[in-house]
Amino acid sequence: MRRIACPERDDWKATAIAMGFTFHTLAGERYWDERAYYAFSLDEIERSIEAPTAEIDAMCRELVSRAVDDERYLRLLKIPEPFWTYIAASWKRGDSSLYGRIDLAFDGKGPAKLLEYNADTPTSLFEAAVFQWTWLEQAITRQIVPARADQYNALHESLIAAWKKLGNGQHLHLAAVMASEEDAGTVAYLEDVARQAGLGTTLIDIENIGARDDGQFVDMDDRTIDLAFKLYPWEWMMREAFGGQLKGASTRWIEPPWKAILSNKGILPLLWAMFPNHPNLLAAYFDDDPAASALGSTYVRKPLYSREGANVAIVTSGEVFEEQPGPYGTEGYIRQQLASLGHFSGQYPVLGSWIVDGTPCGLSIREDENPITGNSSRFLPHAII
Repeated sequence: MRRIACPERDDWKATAIAMGFTFHTLAGERYWDERAYYAFSLDEIERSIEAPTAEIDAMCRELVSRAVDDERYLRLLKIPEPFWTYIAASWKRGDSSLYGRIDLAFDGKGPAKLLEYNADTPTSLFEAAVFQWTWLEQAITRQIVPARADQYNALHESLIAAWKKLGNGQHLHLAAVMASEEDAGTVAYLEDVARQAGLGTTLIDIENIGARDDGQFVDMDDRTIDLAFKLYPWEWMMREAFGGQLKGASTRWIEPPWKAILSNKGILPLLWAMFPNHPNLLAAYFDDDPAASALGSTYVRKPLYSREGANVAIVTSGEVFEEQPGPYGTEGYIRQQLASLGHFSGQYPVLGSWIVDGTPCGLSIREDENPITGNSSRFLPHAII
């Protein structure tokens, strides 16, 4: 694993706009950054990223299978009790998952370590699946990278195949907070691959989903929503005014309700308890667990629910060394062993290992001068050299 400085394409912004990648720059700062790329060997990809990703996902599914039959898990995760049977039913009937992103700490030396699992609403999908592949093709043509360079990236084809399987001929609604440019861009891309899979689609703002008197969810044209992708967290869905109607409606949601268990940082101590000393896990405990003292005075403190690093704090020798502001933490916190992210040219990278329809199939990398990856952290492409 290496970070290699390289020239950027003179026309990359125009290319981004032409491809619909309008959020390449956020608040005047680079989000997409191709002034360097991360290079891996094929062996590193296969053995150190792809294989651990599959194993972590299998462990997570084992955790779900236990949690749906044990209220102790659900209480620890602070999942509202009225939804326990709804989540359990989703798991037991085998509701399918489209995708997820496992975030890993990896420095090319020791084993990859699970930082967290973005199991419910991961973004940075279009730039991972499409724009970094376009970068690779053009970088080869322009001799920015070696002619035989490749990329760990079967995301686009995998998403099309998954929609063919999951769609089952139904009309697909895709919902998000459309005022968010990044969220709107993500669902627009997912709509595109769904259409390539042969599905009819409708984009809708999450605020515009309504409910009829019979309890069914409908769009603005009063069309019943049978199949819906929602880029909106389950923990928010359950607390919305319409949350009580979720259990009675026939809508099939993607991601499915059982993902509410995995989109929670409380899975980190639960996984550590289930698979102690696993090489791809970091020691983790609930904040109020006396066993957390095993971490000593240096650790990372994370809220059970959080987005883009909000309210995450690095504590060293009992003092807060770095902390991201945010609105989360009401439900509680966990403590996790401080991981080595690797340090390349003054940057800390986090690897996002993508899973589509249960199979690892792609890689994205975010980096920052700050060891806490946040909303402003940059996306860099990668190549297999």
